[in-house]
Amino acid sequence: MIDHAFRNTGLSLDERVGDLVNQLTLEEKCSLLRYDAPAIERLGIPAYNWWNEALHGVGRAGKATVFPQAIGMAATFNMPLVEQVATAISDEARAKHHEAARNESRQQYQGLTFWTPNINIFRDPRWGRGQETWGEDPFFTGDMGAAFVRGLQGNDPKYLKTAACAKHYAVHSGPEKDRHTFDAHPTSKDFEETYLPAFKRLVDEGVESVMGAYNRVYGEPCCGSELLLKKILRERWGFKGHVVSDCWAIRDFHQYHKVTGTVEESAALALRNGCDLNCGSVYCDALLDAVTTGLCTEGDVDTALKNLLRTQFKLGFFDPEETVPYAQISLDVVDSPAHQELALETAIQSLVLLKNKDEALPVRKTDQYMMVVGPQAASVEAVMGNYFGLGTRMTSLLEGIAEVAPPSLRIDFRKGCLTDRMNLNDMDWSGGEASQADVVIAAMGIDANIEGEEGDAIQSPHRGDREEITLPANQSEYLNFLADKLKESGSSARLVVLLFGGSPIAIQDIHEKADAVIQVWYPGQAGGTAIAKVLFGEVSPSGRMPLTTPNSIEDLPDYDDYSMAGRTYRYMDDAKVLYPFGFGLSYTNFEYGPVKAPSTEVTMGTSCPVSVAVTNTGSFPCHEVVQCYIQRKDREANDPNLTLVGYRKVYLQPGATAEVELEIAAGAFTRYTDEGDQVPALGEYTIYVGGCQPGKRSCDLGGTACSETVVTVV
Repeated sequence: MIDHAFRNTGLSLDERVGDLVNQLTLEEKCSLLRYDAPAIERLGIPAYNWWNEALHGVGRAGKATVFPQAIGMAATFNMPLVEQVATAISDEARAKHHEAARNESRQQYQGLTFWTPNINIFRDPRWGRGQETWGEDPFFTGDMGAAFVRGLQGNDPKYLKTAACAKHYAVHSGPEKDRHTFDAHPTSKDFEETYLPAFKRLVDEGVESVMGAYNRVYGEPCCGSELLLKKILRERWGFKGHVVSDCWAIRDFHQYHKVTGTVEESAALALRNGCDLNCGSVYCDALLDAVTTGLCTEGDVDTALKNLLRTQFKLGFFDPEETVPYAQISLDVVDSPAHQELALETAIQSLVLLKNKDEALPVRKTDQYMMVVGPQAASVEAVMGNYFGLGTRMTSLLEGIAEVAPPSLRIDFRKGCLTDRMNLNDMDWSGGEASQADVVIAAMGIDANIEGEEGDAIQSPHRGDREEITLPANQSEYLNFLADKLKESGSSARLVVLLFGGSPIAIQDIHEKADAVIQVWYPGQAGGTAIAKVLFGEVSPSGRMPLTTPNSIEDLPDYDDYSMAGRTYRYMDDAKVLYPFGFGLSYTNFEYGPVKAPSTEVTMGTSCPVSVAVTNTGSFPCHEVVQCYIQRKDREANDPNLTLVGYRKVYLQPGATAEVELEIAAGAFTRYTDEGDQVPALGEYTIYVGGCQPGKRSCDLGGTACSETVVTVV
């Protein structure tokens, strides 16, 4: 028997929401705008905690499959694979949530509202949270974020599988130590071309939630910004979901930003301008008083509450469990063999081969002795990143090598150096041992103790950010010592450097001395096995860089400068680049045929389809990432040098050819003025298609040469 109309599944969503709101007191309504919403026992509504994370697996809630960190998934350049990962994560989320609820456990990290994905632009490699993003390109970030949203939210016509969240809106990417105080004033052009597009893309994709950032933009705190939340998000983009504050960001209004004088004023400002849910305590402490004293109205509360309740109804919270299809997902999916295999495949595709001199890799069948050195070789932390769950088998590099290596290969391990501290013992045997080896694998880099969020990276003196973008000094010293030792001894050992971490690591001197370099990111629970499979040639690396590695920190603008000038592949001088965006090598070679377009003229307002034949001319089966860039001939000084407009990952056997079709969206042939107006950008464009971005640095590193054609937009 239906005791309340809001439980009647035959009514419309708005009718059900309206009925529930009408039965609540003002005090109850205000309490439901908190992230830790209490139970309304008289209506049979249980408590609900909105706070949950699914960055690269269900986070902070025990057993779950741990996929590569988001920046590593970005490096796969494989949008269908990313959607498959997010689908696996939402399967596990549903199973874990319902099991917890059946046991009356409704704690933080047990709900179905995930504050994922992070679609901020990784504009500066010093930012510790860049590892959570999809890299530096707005178009690519929107693509990958949209795929993740589709996987998290599912495709049922009535129910959400989980609720995804686009964060942190907007213009937010460090410095971490200033995130509660800084006021970003990007140019209107950068605001529209760089900082907003990914958020617009996810709104168009139907993302259920948007999280406001801690900082201010143009003087307004993001979680109470009329410009961001009302004029752009709701009015211009037509967003229909709910808005949540970052955690304790509303408190910052009066405590740090000083735009309000009291906690009640902060609560009212956030609510009036469209922040529906408070992660923090301001709505708990002061919202009721703000309403009763006239700073905001009960109507404002009702508007916010209806936005939140619509999400909960779409998740099936008020429906019989048997009518919600996702409620039947079994706990057997959590860290299941299928998900473990998916984690392995994703990790493999995330690895980026940055150098491979004289085919130093894969390990040769004639090799008899491998020496493994470095602080990350035996570290599980090196595969995890931040915001992680707990896999049942977290595979370090050493474990992966032991699993994959042929039994006849002698393998030894000497740590050699620590992650970020100098050795106290002045005697080190690892160099002498390494000189006897056929191949030396140096597992270097950083971990989530050094880079991360404000309070997580406990070894960062900059609250999670890095002051330098090189390896820690002791690691650089050790690698130089090791390379020099090999050279001095006349050893024929090949030096392979593995870079763990979630951000660019500038190793200009080491790059020259190493025979091979692989960026391995934080590769997740199967990371060690994935790296070993690539090292031993069971599979070819196929990842591409989703960001630019500069030569040095001197090649970057000031960290707190939010102008895009001199940042990312779109605006950086090629001469300042160590590893370009989109770059990555493999164990085979690819050739590109001519770029074909229907016409040499493109009418403004229409898309431009292009195609190209790609052939695997080597002897190794492999994925290739086909990338399409455009460059306007008569571009303005502040326009991008290049713009990524399409990409596709294809798998080719040796000798096989694929005809790859891509479509350049009509909006690619527009630009924003300094005043923030979108206008046609007519004229001549060169269209480049290849396995990396065009440019001298990509060619110098051995990247596949791009094919090109010219069109005129009229």
